[in-house]
Amino acid sequence: MPDTDPNHPITVESNPRRVTVTFNGVTIADTRMARTLREASYPPVQYIPRDDVQMTHLERTQHHTHCPYKGEASYYTIVAGDMRADNAVWTYEQPKPAARKVGGYVAFYPNKVTITEE
Repeated sequence: MPDTDPNHPITVESNPRRVTVTFNGVTIADTRMARTLREASYPPVQYIPRDDVQMTHLERTQHHTHCPYKGEASYYTIVAGDMRADNAVWTYEQPKPAARKVGGYVAFYPNKVTITEE
């Protein structure tokens, strides 16, 4: 399947708003450099540069998924205090062209963390 499809559009644009991610009362990410990925009819996803993520709270897992449009995603578990959110974070380290603007950025499952835009 091709990585671009007119019936499955993907756009990425800079988000000028401040985006924060918290888990178990800990700020995991805080940025003004997020990129919003919009894909087909899915809800928009905020991708955050690693420099703005507290990577010390993330543990890489063996979990991977494959998207025919964006490529292979690697996952992290968030650890903050005595709480864990397994595979709550994903990243495309070598994305396909449609997702190249979020390559190396990380995204968070909104049902596992609190994501705020100001």
